[in-house]
Amino acid sequence: MSLVQIRKSANASARDLRRFLPTTREEMAARGWSELDVLLVSGDAYVDHPAFGAAIIGRFLEARGFRVGIIAQPDWRSTDDLLRMGVPRLFVGITAGNMDSMLNKLTAQKKVRSEDQYSPGGRTGLRPNRASIVYGNLCRQAFPGVPLVLGGIEASLRRIAHYDYWSDQVRRSVLLDAKADLLIFGMGERPVWEVADRLRRGEDIRALRDVRGTGFVMRKGEWEKIEPSRFTSDGKTVILPSYEEAARDKTAFAEMSRAFQYETNPGNGRPILQPHGAEAVYFNPPAQPLETSDMDELYDLPFARAAHFSYSEPIPAFETVKHSIVTMRGCFGGCTFCSITEHEGRVIQSRSAESVLREIRALRRMDDFRGTISDLGGPTANMYMMKCKDPEIERKCRRLSCVHPEVCENLGTDHGPLLDLMRKAREAEGVKKVFLASGIRYDLAERSPEFIEELARFHTGGQLSVAPEHSKKDVLDRMKKPGVESYERFAEQFQCASEEAGKNQFLVPYFISGHPGSTLRDMVDLALWLKKGGMRPRQVQDFIPTPMSMATCMYYTGIDPFTRKPVYTAKDMHEKRLQKALLLYWDPAHHDEAREALIKAGRGDLIGSKPHCLVPPATGKGSMPMAMKRARREQSRCGKGPRKPNEVRR
Repeated sequence: MSLVQIRKSANASARDLRRFLPTTREEMAARGWSELDVLLVSGDAYVDHPAFGAAIIGRFLEARGFRVGIIAQPDWRSTDDLLRMGVPRLFVGITAGNMDSMLNKLTAQKKVRSEDQYSPGGRTGLRPNRASIVYGNLCRQAFPGVPLVLGGIEASLRRIAHYDYWSDQVRRSVLLDAKADLLIFGMGERPVWEVADRLRRGEDIRALRDVRGTGFVMRKGEWEKIEPSRFTSDGKTVILPSYEEAARDKTAFAEMSRAFQYETNPGNGRPILQPHGAEAVYFNPPAQPLETSDMDELYDLPFARAAHFSYSEPIPAFETVKHSIVTMRGCFGGCTFCSITEHEGRVIQSRSAESVLREIRALRRMDDFRGTISDLGGPTANMYMMKCKDPEIERKCRRLSCVHPEVCENLGTDHGPLLDLMRKAREAEGVKKVFLASGIRYDLAERSPEFIEELARFHTGGQLSVAPEHSKKDVLDRMKKPGVESYERFAEQFQCASEEAGKNQFLVPYFISGHPGSTLRDMVDLALWLKKGGMRPRQVQDFIPTPMSMATCMYYTGIDPFTRKPVYTAKDMHEKRLQKALLLYWDPAHHDEAREALIKAGRGDLIGSKPHCLVPPATGKGSMPMAMKRARREQSRCGKGPRKPNEVRR
């Protein structure tokens, strides 16, 4: 939010200046504050809702007695916006926002996106590229001597040397480039509270070197004395290949990525150090996950559940989630293309049913709530309340996925708590419909026919999104996803349950093209599988190598870090488009590229008008132009005029 936006806000004095965390001196004065303890700087618009990171951290600190203000999307060409509420007493917290700023800006084809979902009106250009770095350096200018603490998903996923897809190079830790004193990684409530409390008690920021879930820079002559770990249980520091090694040698990059992954369990994760030239970045073990009581307290905070009153345009991301409820965080799936696990952790942290029902009552008080909860879930809706059967096993476990290559025998997969929550939510006063729109892990769901039955009968609005991603076992193994047979079993169960409920419902499957390990021939096989099943997917994701994911490591190095064996990856932009075109074989707009892909894959036999073919020929018998001419002749003989473009005759 810029100064111009604030000045243009209509009749701000008539608004409740205490409803939101302060963004101006006027709002500070309404609370009787002359200075802030903590200033949060965010790349997103300020929406006071628990789905937005800056808001949840701000409210969390406020509840612990800290005076917190937020500056959203400041003008990064000067320090004026940053200084409008004065110098904070304890520290400045910096986040790029709910998404990595480069992923927010550019597509898989490296084209600028037409919309920024986290900005007013979806407008682009309100945040800089590599926002964590830009904001960090700007805050250094604005607040000399004030501690800077970096956080959010961009900082979390760029905390060690990492491959940056958009510049096609290995970049060093964002902690160094942002010139921050500390970096908080993962979900930051516990670390940020400890940091704020210790600073309030007079400790120097340079003394805060033992806070779990944080990292800092070690200078020359300091880090060299650290004794490296030799065993997985010795608790000593794991020294990763240096930034220079990782940037120079792809094998070293793969080893760095592999070693890093095995230190993400809070129960047994060891400190990590990575040299960067004469300096090094040092990271303490991950913070302990929140208990259910902690989660309840977090979501009971007095969120306004609205965008700040200074905005005259809607925030698209907020419009999507405003009537949704988060029930849990974390994911034990370990999918290699996803960064949820690296940021939120593998341990599922769930709210109680009572907490969710309290939030439903808060939803009912919103003027535009009409009784429909758009989503009851989280990263994976049906992982709610699931956990290891033995806490001691969970503490010692070093598996990177609880469900791949098969569901762990120690994992509790009971859907009972979720079923109870679903029933209570839909029976709550003022609620007409409750959808589960978050991802459904179908290899877990098929273990509970009762869950599938209730999902189909009460919680699906005609379509249910699921993510089989591919059909080939080798590719699915690279993804750490279950075999396609699991999806097929779930699809059959869901269809039967829908029919029994008297509802005509469909699955909307998501697929990824261009994933490491997937060749053109693999995509041809996937297209044939789709055609055999009568599927015409619209939800197709061209693989994007996001920082720190293991699939990104495969993409950059050509090495599977788990097996240390070579893996094929489509890197050429044109080949990436060809792979995607095969998934969209049914769409005439993609026929030219699909034909090219089939010829390159040695499957020209699939071009034609026969039933087994994927796409028609470009010209001649069976081509689209010939089919259109034939249709026009038939219409003329029947005495009917040509159909309108979107007309469907019944």
